[in-house]
Amino acid sequence: MTPAGQALSLGLVRCHVCGLACEHVGGVHALPCLRCHAPLHTRLPDSLTQTWALLLTGVLLYLPANLLPVMYNSFAGRGSESTILGGIAGFWASGSYGIAIVIFTASVLVPCAKFGILGGLLIATKRRDVSGRVRRSRLFRLTEHIGYWSMLDVMVVALIAALVQFPGFSTAEPRIGIVFFGAVVMFTLLAAMKFDPRLLWENNKHE
Repeated sequence: MTPAGQALSLGLVRCHVCGLACEHVGGVHALPCLRCHAPLHTRLPDSLTQTWALLLTGVLLYLPANLLPVMYNSFAGRGSESTILGGIAGFWASGSYGIAIVIFTASVLVPCAKFGILGGLLIATKRRDVSGRVRRSRLFRLTEHIGYWSMLDVMVVALIAALVQFPGFSTAEPRIGIVFFGAVVMFTLLAAMKFDPRLLWENNKHE
């Protein structure tokens, strides 16, 4: 069996906006997409550089997201602030194992998995490592699917703050840490969007 030809070798390029396969015309006479009129690129411009920048920003923001309090709880006149890990420990100690597991998965496992997977993909692409490309492509699709579940932690905090409101008796309010965590989610989502998975299938180095 003969290997399938790449789109570029067939004179085609896929629009990254609408997905239409268009005729590839390079140079100064490059044409936009015939359907949505977006500029056509054989590869996303500066994909690796922008992905690295967004990913490292997310990693840096992950530190204050875990160190700063994400919620303030007040019950019968006694109040305290809790971080993400402190909240997980509190829910577990109170017997709310399901909520503790959901928050741990959304705030610890998913972000760390995305950091590791995207970082590994970037390093493999930079080194032009052609082994295991199918597995890496599947890992990239996995990051796209699980990335949105990171917002569960933000939603849990918002839900608790909305439900546990009894003026003069008990209150729950979000704190600055949840803002940093929301920023972590957004930057990791943007990093996954900026990464061009087609670079995994090439032997040439692209920036």
